[in-house]
Amino acid sequence: MLNQPWLKPVMECSLVSGALPWTFWILTIAGMIAVLAFLIRGGNRRQVIVTLIATVVSGGLGYLLTWLCSDVFVVFGVEMGAKVIRAVAIGFAALALLICGVVFLRKWKRVVASVAVVVALFATCIHVDAIYEEFPTVGSLFGYTGYSKLSASKLHKSTMSVKEWKKLAAEGKKPTTPKEGRIYNISIPATESGFKVRDAMVYLPPAALSANPPKLPVMELMAGQPGSPGRFFQASHIKGMLDEYASKHDGLAPIVISPDQNGSNSNNSLCADTSQGKAETYLTRDVVDWVKENLPVSNQRWAIGGFSQGGTCATQLGPRHPKQYSLIMAVGGELQPTSGSVEHMVSEYFNGNQSAYDSQIPANAIKEHAPSDQVMILGSGALDHQSLTNLETNAQAGIQAGMTVVKIKVPDTAHDWHAVQAVLKPTIDRFADMSGLGKMTKTFNEYESVEVLP
Repeated sequence: MLNQPWLKPVMECSLVSGALPWTFWILTIAGMIAVLAFLIRGGNRRQVIVTLIATVVSGGLGYLLTWLCSDVFVVFGVEMGAKVIRAVAIGFAALALLICGVVFLRKWKRVVASVAVVVALFATCIHVDAIYEEFPTVGSLFGYTGYSKLSASKLHKSTMSVKEWKKLAAEGKKPTTPKEGRIYNISIPATESGFKVRDAMVYLPPAALSANPPKLPVMELMAGQPGSPGRFFQASHIKGMLDEYASKHDGLAPIVISPDQNGSNSNNSLCADTSQGKAETYLTRDVVDWVKENLPVSNQRWAIGGFSQGGTCATQLGPRHPKQYSLIMAVGGELQPTSGSVEHMVSEYFNGNQSAYDSQIPANAIKEHAPSDQVMILGSGALDHQSLTNLETNAQAGIQAGMTVVKIKVPDTAHDWHAVQAVLKPTIDRFADMSGLGKMTKTFNEYESVEVLP
C-alpha cells in the first residue's frame, strides 16, 4: 500500500526541514498569539496571569523532567543532549498556554485552542526529531524507503581492477555510467546462520552500475536499535557523500551494504551467536558470501561500522574478524552489547556462559585479537557525554593492540545522526584511500564539523 506511486510525494516529504516542520511551528505560534489575544480582550486579568504562570512553570517542569530522564536516570540508555531538553521545555510551555485557552475560552475560540494543542504537540515532536534526524521523512515513520528491489539485470560481475578502470578513464575509454549511484532493497538469505532478518539495503556507485564494472571495496554499515537498514541510508545521508566522491573519481566509490543485524525494531541480537539467533554468523558469513557472489567486489578487506547499537556491533565484530575487516567505524557506540542487565544477558543469551558474553565486549575482543593493523575511527557527539567516555575506553584498547585509532568529537551534536553524518565523510575518504580508489587529500581536522581528540 505504501509503495503506491501517488503516495510517493507524501512519503518523501521531509520532517526535519522545509515546508512541513515550518508550517507546524508557524501554526503553533499563531495559535499561542491568538489564545493570548482572546484572553486579554476578554478582560479577565486573573485568567491571563494564571496562563502566563502556567506557561513558565510548565516550561521549567518540562526542562527538569527531561534533564532528569536524560542526565540523571539515563532512562533511554543515552543522554538526550541540551538541544532536546530545551526543545521539550519549549513544547511544555506552548502546550500549557494553549491548554489554558481550552479551559478558559468558550465556543469557537475553545475550538481554535484545542486544534492548536494538537498542532503544538506535533510541532514539538518534529522539533525533537529534527535534532536527532532519526525519522527524516514521513515515510520513514512507517518503514517506507522508496527503494526498488535489486533485479538480476542490475547485477554485473567484475571484469577489471580499479587500476584498469582508472587507466581507461584517463584515456577517455571507461564504460558508460549513470551520473549517480543507486540504493536497492535486497534479500540476503541466512544460509548458514538461519537468522530471521528483514531485507538489507545496498548502494551501488556509478561504476558498479556499468556493463563492465571494476572490483570495488565494500563498507558494511548498520543503524542502531530500534532501527532498520533503510533507516541507515535515510538518516545518514550517505548516498550524497558517495555520489559526490564518485563524481570526482570517475564513478568510483565503495559499495555500501546495510544488513539487518537485529531482525526487528524491538529485538537486540547483541550481534552475537546466541540462543536468540546467530547474528554474528549472518553478518560475517551470510552477508559476506552473498555480496561476494552477486556484486562486483574486490578481495580487499571491508570496512564495518554503525551508529549506537550498530556502532557497538562494529567494535565487536571488526576486532573478532580481522581478516575480513580493515577499518572499524563506530559513532555513539557502547562499552558492551546491552539488552537488560549483564546477568540477564548471560542467562538468556549465552546459557549462563559468562566468558562467552565477556568475549563480545569490544575492549576484550580487541585485546584477544591483538596485535592488529586495523584502523578504528570512533566518533561521538560533543553533548553525548557517555559515548565520549566509551570512546576513550575503546580507543585505549585499540591503541594498546597496535591499531591506528582516530577519535572524533562532533561539536553541537549529541546521540544523533548529525554526529554520524560528520564522521562518515572522512571515514569514506580514509577507506577509499586504503582501498586504492583515490588519495585522501585532507587531514581529519580539516573536515567540517569535526574535532579530532588527542
